[in-house]
Amino acid sequence: MASVHGHEVLNMMIASGEHYSNESLAAAIITRFGADTRFHTCSAEGMTAVELVAFLASKGKFVPVEDGFSTHESKICNH
Repeated sequence: MASVHGHEVLNMMIASGEHYSNESLAAAIITRFGADTRFHTCSAEGMTAVELVAFLASKGKFVPVEDGFSTHESKICNH
Protein backbone atom coordinates (compact mmCIF):
# COMPACT_ATOMS: atom_id res chain seq x y z
CA MET A 1 0.00 0.00 0.00
CA ALA A 2 1.31 3.44 -0.93
CA SER A 3 2.21 5.92 1.78
CA VAL A 4 2.41 9.64 1.04
CA HIS A 5 3.99 12.24 3.31
CA GLY A 6 1.66 14.89 4.70
CA HIS A 7 3.92 17.56 3.19
CA GLU A 8 2.65 16.50 -0.23
CA VAL A 9 -0.90 17.23 0.88
CA LEU A 10 0.09 20.67 2.20
CA ASN A 11 1.87 21.39 -1.09
CA MET A 12 -1.26 20.25 -2.98
CA MET A 13 -3.33 22.70 -0.93
CA ILE A 14 -0.95 25.58 -1.69
CA ALA A 15 -0.84 24.76 -5.41
CA SER A 16 -4.64 24.64 -5.65
CA GLY A 17 -5.16 28.07 -4.08
CA GLU A 18 -8.47 26.77 -2.74
CA HIS A 19 -10.06 27.00 0.69
CA TYR A 20 -11.22 23.78 2.31
CA SER A 21 -13.42 22.32 4.99
CA ASN A 22 -12.37 19.08 6.68
CA GLU A 23 -14.73 17.19 4.37
CA SER A 24 -13.70 18.90 1.14
CA LEU A 25 -10.00 18.48 1.92
CA ALA A 26 -10.42 14.77 2.65
CA ALA A 27 -12.32 14.41 -0.65
CA ALA A 28 -9.59 16.31 -2.56
CA ILE A 29 -6.90 14.11 -0.99
CA ILE A 30 -8.75 10.94 -2.01
CA THR A 31 -9.26 12.28 -5.54
CA ARG A 32 -5.56 13.18 -5.86
CA PHE A 33 -3.90 10.24 -4.12
CA GLY A 34 -6.54 7.47 -4.13
CA ALA A 35 -8.85 5.97 -1.53
CA ASP A 36 -6.41 3.21 -0.56
CA THR A 37 -3.44 5.51 0.01
CA ARG A 38 -2.20 5.92 3.56
CA PHE A 39 -0.34 8.94 4.87
CA HIS A 40 2.59 9.55 7.18
CA THR A 41 4.26 12.54 8.76
CA CYS A 42 7.39 13.07 10.77
CA SER A 43 5.62 11.66 13.84
CA ALA A 44 2.74 9.44 12.67
CA GLU A 45 2.00 6.84 10.00
CA GLY A 46 -0.72 4.68 8.53
CA MET A 47 -3.34 7.44 8.47
CA THR A 48 -6.34 7.62 6.16
CA ALA A 49 -7.18 10.91 4.43
CA VAL A 50 -9.72 11.77 7.15
CA GLU A 51 -7.21 10.93 9.90
CA LEU A 52 -4.52 13.00 8.19
CA VAL A 53 -6.80 16.05 8.00
CA ALA A 54 -7.54 15.76 11.73
CA PHE A 55 -3.84 15.26 12.50
CA LEU A 56 -2.75 18.28 10.44
CA ALA A 57 -5.43 20.42 12.08
CA SER A 58 -4.27 19.33 15.54
CA LYS A 59 -0.72 20.35 14.64
CA GLY A 60 -1.78 23.85 13.58
CA LYS A 61 -0.96 23.33 9.90
CA PHE A 62 -4.05 25.14 8.62
CA VAL A 63 -4.66 28.86 8.30
CA PRO A 64 -8.27 29.91 9.03
CA VAL A 65 -10.02 31.93 6.34
CA GLU A 66 -13.57 33.24 6.08
CA ASP A 67 -14.95 30.17 4.32
CA GLY A 68 -12.82 27.38 5.82
CA PHE A 69 -9.05 27.07 5.89
CA SER A 70 -5.96 26.94 3.71
CA THR A 71 -2.29 26.55 4.51
CA HIS A 72 0.95 28.42 3.92
CA GLU A 73 4.52 27.40 3.04
CA SER A 74 5.59 28.44 6.56
CA LYS A 75 3.44 25.56 7.93
CA ILE A 76 5.61 22.94 6.20
CA CYS A 77 8.64 21.84 8.20
CA ASN A 78 11.84 21.49 6.20
CA HIS A 79 13.42 18.20 7.17
